Amino acid sequence: MMTRVLPPDERGLHLAAAILGDGGLVAFPTETVYGLGANACDGRAVAAIYETKGRPTFNPLIVHLPSLEAADEYAEVAGPLRDLAQAFWPGPLTLVAPRKPGPLSDLVTAGLTTLAVRVPAHGVAQAILSAFDGPVAAPSANPSGRISPTTAQHVLAHLDGKIDAVVDAGPCQVGLESTIIGMEDGAPVLLRPGGLPAEAAEQAIGAKLRVLRPGQVTAPGQLESHYAPVAPMRLNADGPEEGELWLGFGPDEHGGANLSEAGDLREAAANLFGMLHRLDTGRPIAVATVPDIGVGQAINDRLRRAAAPRG
Repeated sequence: MMTRVLPPDERGLHLAAAILGDGGLVAFPTETVYGLGANACDGRAVAAIYETKGRPTFNPLIVHLPSLEAADEYAEVAGPLRDLAQAFWPGPLTLVAPRKPGPLSDLVTAGLTTLAVRVPAHGVAQAILSAFDGPVAAPSANPSGRISPTTAQHVLAHLDGKIDAVVDAGPCQVGLESTIIGMEDGAPVLLRPGGLPAEAAEQAIGAKLRVLRPGQVTAPGQLESHYAPVAPMRLNADGPEEGELWLGFGPDEHGGANLSEAGDLREAAANLFGMLHRLDTGRPIAVATVPDIGVGQAINDRLRRAAAPRG
């Protein structure tokens, strides 16, 4: 198979939608990261996502839709979750809600009774979803457990020849996966920190989010080891040791890569995966301390998973 690189023009977007309709795999940009899309109602296409990524089949997928009204066809987005959808969709927020009966492949939910749904804000993603006119399952377009892609070149580095097409619309703006929020015992719970700060979600619903209890996988992106480069990572470092590459944050004297020399967490989030790709050369990586506030919580979540022991 030869992976086609499609431009983000009208012809390219409609061709991407046609490939999805034929059961193919298409990588496309969202405001968070590039997703690997397939028709969520086509079991063979969804199975191809798992096979291509090497993704465990107990790890559910996020279904992307163009609007809240479209999401209502597949999930019961109600209560605090609906308040969040109305406040932040389209945007970097995924909601886990009870799944409605319908044509979705059971592989999408990994056998769970809930469904992870999102309405992306990226214009290219919106155009593809509107042209396809159906639910698109789309995890990040990278091998499972590896660094998420924020450019089409990141996608092609690992999936060239394994997927049908990638729509190249440049780098992603947010650079971190979506925040995931679900419900537990009648209260909203943060299942994965991400591009939407938890504080913003809490302000919208007027309540604190519960923190996910350790245990089974109930939403995408919860595996202990994830987003990982080949070599080990050492976090909260004061500087690189001999043989280590350096990933800094804020002003420092060590040189090397820096998530944000200005100490801007949003800039750091946008740069995180791109810099990890650049540093993924097989040498160990030392990472400076990143403040654990706002979107910094999501950055630290990804760094901890990237540094976790490999199973």
